[in-house]
Amino acid sequence: MLSYLCEMNRKHKATVRAIFDKPTRANIKFSDIEKLFISLGGVLHEGKGSAIRISFPEGTKYDQHRPHPGKEAKRYQVEDARKILEFLGVEPDE
Repeated sequence: MLSYLCEMNRKHKATVRAIFDKPTRANIKFSDIEKLFISLGGVLHEGKGSAIRISFPEGTKYDQHRPHPGKEAKRYQVEDARKILEFLGVEPDE
């Protein structure tokens, strides 16, 4: 959706491109995914320990645990993020 693209800065757009890369990357900072989702209207809910939920007005949610001790998202977390972006209609710009 075009409205999402207008709200994203250059860093967010780079994160979207990285999430859609194939094969799935394992060097994307989890915090970059969090910041991207918040910029797209997601609301962050902190759980116990490292658990988080980012819920969107469209009715979908991203439930994950922040990685530790590292800061990079696991491949399955990136793939889940890709599914959320596809649901929201966000695609990487070329």
